[in-house]
Amino acid sequence: MGKQFYAMLHRMRYISRWGLMRNIQSENITEHSLEVAVIAHALAEIRKTHFASGRRAVDPAQVALLAIFHDASEILTGDLPTPVKYYNPAIQDAYKKVEATASEQLLKLVPDALQPAYRALLLPDRSDPVIDEAMRLVKAADRISALIKCIDEEKAGNREFRRARATIEASIAGIDLPEVKHFMEQELPSFWQSLDELQDSALS
Repeated sequence: MGKQFYAMLHRMRYISRWGLMRNIQSENITEHSLEVAVIAHALAEIRKTHFASGRRAVDPAQVALLAIFHDASEILTGDLPTPVKYYNPAIQDAYKKVEATASEQLLKLVPDALQPAYRALLLPDRSDPVIDEAMRLVKAADRISALIKCIDEEKAGNREFRRARATIEASIAGIDLPEVKHFMEQELPSFWQSLDELQDSALS
């Protein structure tokens, strides 16, 4: 018999992000999760293509799947604003426990035979070095996605996100992953371009 897991995942679209900020265009966690998956997959492919020597190998498909589900617990917890979530270590640790409990509750909605597969996605085992490395890419992609949101808002004339952009840029600069630096240098600038500029590049 089926359960309610997939219907609950469908409701990710109702969880809005950036709740404390004035948004020109709202963003929900379904949209965010797809963008993080695309970027995380790109980071994994960039590593495999350009920076594989002497580095731990990661499976781009696995990285993308982990990214798709990285915020699934927010169906139950909502999106806690970053200034609150990271206010101090005690709050951060407490929220991680809340996220883990929410993920366990979601797992109860998964059909029994499928629970092992989804446990690996909802509660990834970071004691496994391969999984931990994959999750580093997901976390980096999450930061890049947040930066792109700031860029979109600034392009639309919203000054509300200027300080957030500076803070996120600084956090990304502190990530010691060459594939992240490559993405920031080679791919991120195009997110500032207009549609006409993007199309001109595609046709040139």
